Amino acid sequence: MGRILDDEPAEHVDEALGALCAEWAERPGGLQLVEVAGGYQIVTRPELHERVRRLFHEHSAQRLSVQALETLAVIAYRQPVTGPEIAEIRGVNTSGVIGTLVERRLVKVVGRKQVIGRPFLYATTREFLERFGLRDLNDLPKVEDMAEALGMDVPAALSESDPTPGMLPLEIEKLDDAGDPPPSASVPAGERVH
Repeated sequence: MGRILDDEPAEHVDEALGALCAEWAERPGGLQLVEVAGGYQIVTRPELHERVRRLFHEHSAQRLSVQALETLAVIAYRQPVTGPEIAEIRGVNTSGVIGTLVERRLVKVVGRKQVIGRPFLYATTREFLERFGLRDLNDLPKVEDMAEALGMDVPAALSESDPTPGMLPLEIEKLDDAGDPPPSASVPAGERVH
């Protein structure tokens, strides 16, 4: 919206959008205007989701498996995180599941961890925020609150106060849009360049 109204001060645009959100919240109808992922979207009201889902015959193939949801939760709460770290937390190989999440654009490679093997670092995407109706990652529910609501103990690997044992200090090699390291990055001796 700011790109279209480039002459208008950002505060005025934000005020107008806030007023529109409030107006749409009060009016009858199936749509609402909500702030999502740093922008605004016109979306179906939550109470109508099931009707819309039936209307469009959402196929079960589009749903994420339990394993994919668990992996996505680990990435969301521990990002940036490597595949081996995710596998250690979950206790199973997750490479196939991570591939599915990348394919669905819920997760992306954001760099490489500067440890032996230089594994990819994964983080959630804007698509993740939009699909889960979050403005930003601060809107994620606290792990402790979810565990309490479910009557469970907080898994140590997801506890905010207890980092994963054995994790090294994070050194990230950022990747460019094509997924390649920047030209200034050096390749360790003995490692092939693909």
